[in-house]
Amino acid sequence: MSGILDSVNLRTQMVGQNRLELLLFGLETDQQYGINVFKVREVLQCPDLTEVPRQTSAIKGMAHIRGETIPVLDLSEAIGRQTVPKEQRQDCFLIVAEYNRRTLAFLVRKVDRILNTQWDQIMAPPTEIGVENYLTAIFEYEGKLIEILDVEQILADLYPMNTEVSKDVADDKVRERAREHQILIVDDSSVARNQMQRSLENLGIKVTSCNNGRMAWDLLRDMADRGSDVTEHFLMVISDIEMPEMDGYTLTSMIREDERMSSMHVVLHTSLSGGFNVSMVKKVGADGFLAKFNPDDLATAVVQRIQKVEGH
Repeated sequence: MSGILDSVNLRTQMVGQNRLELLLFGLETDQQYGINVFKVREVLQCPDLTEVPRQTSAIKGMAHIRGETIPVLDLSEAIGRQTVPKEQRQDCFLIVAEYNRRTLAFLVRKVDRILNTQWDQIMAPPTEIGVENYLTAIFEYEGKLIEILDVEQILADLYPMNTEVSKDVADDKVRERAREHQILIVDDSSVARNQMQRSLENLGIKVTSCNNGRMAWDLLRDMADRGSDVTEHFLMVISDIEMPEMDGYTLTSMIREDERMSSMHVVLHTSLSGGFNVSMVKKVGADGFLAKFNPDDLATAVVQRIQKVEGH
């Protein structure tokens, strides 16, 4: 276990194109789950928790970690499984992570190992399981399926987010101009796509969405093959970074390498934490970076792009 704990901080500083490192953990069954190491701040034995009044029973209390008070979420209960009994918490672990500008700790039964793989080995869940689930991807390892949870969906259920764009960000004149444009959004999380789509449609702009970088690349390439000027068709591309099959860094690189769309305006939009984001945005040639999720920040980036394109 100490090897895992010691390596988390080191690995969160590592960046690779289309590469993924998963921290594997378990809940109340033998099923293994994975979380992107880049989202993990640290892993530690569950300390005593301070209980607080709460709206949801899945929040078990607050942990005091390195001078910071962090809410603790029982991940089993949050996805509809059995909660961890209070008397068993001392045998469990906390995965301290950062999502959407929020720091919280996931209470899990066990932490296993870190796997290094590629995003093209990570697959979207089969459509047969329907949309009412907390899976964002699956990964086969040693003959077993590892499930990657859609943490953004879990958090959206616990902390519903406002998607309305403030009036002072976009006035009626800007909203009128926005109706003449279309944006391509790319994200493997259905809740993230819906949040962005509601905010952008509130602005008045038309939205096309794709579930991952591979789908987006196939769409853009096919349009270009048919003779369409994709840089005229789409005002910009707003893409998540971590996605199955092809990540946002790789999508951006491929767009830049294709002369038919190399001038496409690309903004990377992610819940990933860490200072490497800015340097990687520059390295792959993206035009900007947005941290999830703030509707006004999203709208501001779009308004600025509209104004630049229209010469205002």
